[in-house]
Amino acid sequence: MDYSPDAPPVDHELLDFAVHVIDRAGQMSVRGFFGEWHGRRKADGTDVTDVDIAVEDLIRAELALRAPDDGIYGEEGGATTGSSGRRWVIDPINGTSLFTRRAPLFTNDLAYEDEYGPAVAVINWPMSRQLVVAGRGRGCWLLLGEDPGMARGRRVRVGERSRFGGARTQMHNPAGWPEELLTALHRRVFLTPAASGVADLVTGRIDAMVVAGPPMGYEDVATLPVIVSEAGGRVTDLGGDPVLTGDMTILATNGLLHDDFLEAVAGLARRRDVRDLDDED
Repeated sequence: MDYSPDAPPVDHELLDFAVHVIDRAGQMSVRGFFGEWHGRRKADGTDVTDVDIAVEDLIRAELALRAPDDGIYGEEGGATTGSSGRRWVIDPINGTSLFTRRAPLFTNDLAYEDEYGPAVAVINWPMSRQLVVAGRGRGCWLLLGEDPGMARGRRVRVGERSRFGGARTQMHNPAGWPEELLTALHRRVFLTPAASGVADLVTGRIDAMVVAGPPMGYEDVATLPVIVSEAGGRVTDLGGDPVLTGDMTILATNGLLHDDFLEAVAGLARRRDVRDLDDED
C-alpha cells in the first residue's frame, strides 16, 4: 500500500478527531513519564510498560466510540478486524526505550487508512508540546502548546535545499548501523543525533532523516507517507521501495535530495547485530 495524492481529500473532521485522541494519549503519557510504572521485555526484545498498554487502551476506547466499524492494529493489542474496510494503526509510545530511560523524546503515533490507502496521520511529542498532523489533500500542520487544535496550528513544508553535500541529516538508531553505511553518509552530509525527527523535517529544520539498524514495525512507519508527502517531501526505505512495504528502514527527505541519498547508500548493508558487541572483551 502506497500513498495516493490523487485520491479524494479526507474529511477535515477526521483530522480534528485524530488530534483530539492523540492529545489525550499524550496527556496520559506525560503523567506516566513522571509517575511509577512496571516494564518488561517482549519476545522480540523490545520494551513495553504499563503506560504503553494504558495509552493504547485509551485510544482504542476512543476509536470504538467514533468509528466502531473500523479495524484497528495496535503495537500492544494486535489486530481487531473491522467491517468498514478502513483501519487505524496505533503506536501508543513510539520510543519506549527512551520513555523507560526518562528521555523526553518519545511520541504517540496514530494513522488512518481508507479504501485509497494512507489518509490521516498524527505524531505527538507530548513532552515538548508539539504535534504534527496531516491529511490527504489537506496539507501538513504543526500544532504547538497546550490544548492543541487545528485553529492554533500552522501549515508547514519541507526545506528547499538541493545540494547534497552538507545536507542536515538526522540519524536514528545509529548503534545498529553497519560501519559502511555510517561512513558513506558521514563523508557527504552533516549527521546529527536524533531529535524531533519528522517534525524537524517537515518544518525545514533538517533536510533528511535516516533510520537503519533493527527493523521498524509497521506501526512505526504508518504515519510517514501522509505526513512527509503532504509537507512536500518524499519517504521510502533505503532501497527506494515504498516505506510501508519495504525492509522497515526509513529514508525521509525534502524530496530534492532523495535520489542523491539513495545513490549514496546503494548496495550497502542496512543493519548489524548489536548483540555482537556483548562478545567484545
